[in-house]
Amino acid sequence: MNITGNTVFIPGATSGIGLALALELRARGNTVIVGGRRAELLDRIADEHPGIGTVRIDITDAASIASAAKEVLSNHPGLNVLVTMAGVMNIEDWRDPASFLASAESTVTTNVVGPIRLIAAFVEHLQAQPDATIMTVSSGLAFTPLKVTPSYNASKAAIHMLSESLRLQFAGTSVKVVELVPPAVRTALLPGHEDNELAMPLDEFVAETVALLETQPDAKEIQVERVKFLRYGEARGDYDRVVATINASDPHGKQPGGV
Repeated sequence: MNITGNTVFIPGATSGIGLALALELRARGNTVIVGGRRAELLDRIADEHPGIGTVRIDITDAASIASAAKEVLSNHPGLNVLVTMAGVMNIEDWRDPASFLASAESTVTTNVVGPIRLIAAFVEHLQAQPDATIMTVSSGLAFTPLKVTPSYNASKAAIHMLSESLRLQFAGTSVKVVELVPPAVRTALLPGHEDNELAMPLDEFVAETVALLETQPDAKEIQVERVKFLRYGEARGDYDRVVATINASDPHGKQPGGV
């Protein structure tokens, strides 16, 4: 995708990677709209960052997505980039169904069904634009599993394969499909993860991501250097070592790879 001159909607962008990416894209000359469930966070973003648009959206709710899409497209008819950023990550123990089932269902609804509904809500509009991008967000854990987050791993693997499939379907159209593949980044995705010294600092991740978007406008996947340990373990032939390495650390999720 081009790095400037776009109108970008990023749901799930009231904090973490989503907000940091939104601010950097805004600084690069894009019109940016962020979405989230909590009105107070959206109000704060609007106050602290004039020029950033905001809209309330709950991507676990089909009606909320439809309403938000109508509002965004009404106010920003030139929208040409959708970033399906929102996601949740929970530690689960699948040896006890009572402890994981609700978490697994919530994870799949947010991380898989949510992006599917978002794409469905905007895809007709995007196809009418001369140059449009759907950016999905998977994870290094789509390629190497972290044992304590089974549903998250599976949901991101689904997003990877969805991205691959949609890219084939949109070939020859004005719509590009780009997959952002983060490593572990210092955000609040898990409790205490903001201070995880094994994770990549958020500002470094966003700076490298935007640099890759700028220098590789036709890239299918945006991979910062640190995620390649996870992304290519199987291709390198050291998959078992990669799995062992990321699962040998803190049982609460402080591993060197994955989001």
